[in-house]
Amino acid sequence: MAALAVPLVLPVLTATQQTSATIPGISAYTVTAGFPTSAFPTYWEAPVETQEPQPALYDPVLNITFPLNLTNPETIPQIDNDPVYYPQPLANISNSSTAALLQAAFTNITGIIESNTTASNCTKCMAALSVGKTVAQYAPESVPDLLVRLCEAFQFSSNATCVDNYAASNFGAIWTQVLALADVTGLDGQYICNDVSSTFCPAPKTSPLNVTGLFPKPKPKNACAPQASGKRVKVLHLSDFHLDPRYSAASEANCSSGLCCRTNVHATGAAVGQVTLPAPLYGSFKCDTPYYLGLAALQAIAPLTGTHGNSSVAWTIYTGDLVSHDSQNQLSRAYTEYAEVSVYDLFKEYIGSPVFPVLGNHDSNPEAIDAPHSLPGPLGQQFSWNYDHVAGLWQQNGWINSTTASEARLHYGAYSVLNQYGLRIITLNTDFWYRSNFLNYINTSNPDVSGMLSFLIQELQAAEDAKERVWILGHVLAGWDGSNPLLNPTNLFYQIVDRYSPHVIANIFFGHTHEDQVMIYYANNGTVQTSENALTLGWIGPSVTPLTNLNSGFRMYDVDTGSFEIYEAYTWFSNVSSFPSLNVSKTGPTYQIEYSTREAYNISWPETSPLDAKYWQAVTEAMETDISLVEKFNTFQGKSSVLTPNCTSEDCAKAKICYMRSGSAVLGRQCPQGYGSVQSAFDPPST
Repeated sequence: MAALAVPLVLPVLTATQQTSATIPGISAYTVTAGFPTSAFPTYWEAPVETQEPQPALYDPVLNITFPLNLTNPETIPQIDNDPVYYPQPLANISNSSTAALLQAAFTNITGIIESNTTASNCTKCMAALSVGKTVAQYAPESVPDLLVRLCEAFQFSSNATCVDNYAASNFGAIWTQVLALADVTGLDGQYICNDVSSTFCPAPKTSPLNVTGLFPKPKPKNACAPQASGKRVKVLHLSDFHLDPRYSAASEANCSSGLCCRTNVHATGAAVGQVTLPAPLYGSFKCDTPYYLGLAALQAIAPLTGTHGNSSVAWTIYTGDLVSHDSQNQLSRAYTEYAEVSVYDLFKEYIGSPVFPVLGNHDSNPEAIDAPHSLPGPLGQQFSWNYDHVAGLWQQNGWINSTTASEARLHYGAYSVLNQYGLRIITLNTDFWYRSNFLNYINTSNPDVSGMLSFLIQELQAAEDAKERVWILGHVLAGWDGSNPLLNPTNLFYQIVDRYSPHVIANIFFGHTHEDQVMIYYANNGTVQTSENALTLGWIGPSVTPLTNLNSGFRMYDVDTGSFEIYEAYTWFSNVSSFPSLNVSKTGPTYQIEYSTREAYNISWPETSPLDAKYWQAVTEAMETDISLVEKFNTFQGKSSVLTPNCTSEDCAKAKICYMRSGSAVLGRQCPQGYGSVQSAFDPPST
């Protein structure tokens, strides 16, 4: 695939911007005031100095122009009218029988909850699920209302949250599928009850994994990575754009709930219409990416990375999440499709290289939900609308061909492609190990219900046979502190990485947390965490969105075209705390170099050696005797945000090192908890 010859739309560089010999471009870039109107061909509402634009987006796959009321900040919807899917009932029963069944179920579940027996909360919860299963099997369309009624009656959440969680058009129809199809008295039930509340059932343990016959061939003896060619190219890593086309400048940026910088939110104690912290034009800490910030980041890439003029990025990886963090009742298929069209169009125009995207948990509707094809009837195809859409857009933009697009439609938006430099890029839909994809609670003992990891094994084996190097791209990270993924699928993923590293898999990339992190993968389940056993690395890319309490950022890698190892990684950020004081009639925000990885940790690593798993193992070993390195890593984790909590205690340092050495949820959950994210104060469990 040849690199796309797309002109870059760049403001003129000012005389005060200087180039450093140790970084690929200029050290800082201040975006010109105003909005680059050439970014979109037409607008419903043109950009002005005081408000976001509303482009009139045309979707070449659906052959429609999205209407203004989809993204108008003044007309945010309160209900999702998309189709919902229910399991086929076991029998057709009358309305009167349905009413009787519902009342009996409510009475039975009430009795279970209120009983004074010595049964554990877990036993009670699974007994209640069994009653719900009967309703889901015979009157599935009535389950969401029953769930809302139970939630409100027992005050599991506020009434509004009960509706948000269980209304049919939100997650109620999804939970109905789970109840009807899961083994609610077994392992599935334990997962479901633990998800509803950790006080109901304890988190299940990792299921035994039988790897006999899992891999087509045994691992070659003395498998090692190929030699570097000495030729380097620049590769861009973007993640978690989270475009908010409903962002409203001067609205409340410090709201009490929901996504801030919207017309429909307010601060605690504030009267309707009163704003305590006006949203800046370019964004704020509790808000997603407005068009002004997204375009500022894209305009800054070329001058900062040194890829304007005759130089260009060789390729770009995008590790998911395009859509804003709306509550489910404000989301829709159309809103998801809008974000996909808008952001991918901007990438095509501003980056000028092939982009290899993955789907994030927010790139679906309902959010985070994807269904395995093995679900019965139409349930197994209920998200094909999305896979068809993104595959069509990726092909339309010239990033993949028709064969790969067909593969993406089949494999939940995942695909395998050999890029123009001979690197095999394999993408995954990691919703199939994400704990918030409730459909994963069906058949939890099977670590690969979707077949996603079987697809990965197949592609890795073909790559090994062809002597290809591979990058794996996903969204939800497989490890760190273990708070995001499920145990069994990420345990299987770890075994796959072990089998095909270090000779096939060169690097792994994720997003999702919005933070700058890394994870080391070792041989033999990480039982001996030494340089000799360090196999490959997982890079977690910093987000463009500032949500929550972070700066906006992006990264670029210097990559060898022989080994496809990374020899340098540069990260840039924009200081969100400076946005309120910007005189937007004169200037936009500044993006600047945050750090060079090789220089930041300064562990006397040879220039001829890559920043691979062994490098990061050496960094963690240095951290064990020099806590200042942990403090530095912690600062970078939040992209140097002024709101990042300090990591100066021994407990925090031990936890961070443990997370960095945990490439699966199994390992991550064995680490000290409470220090995983820098988006709020650390909260270790009390002893």
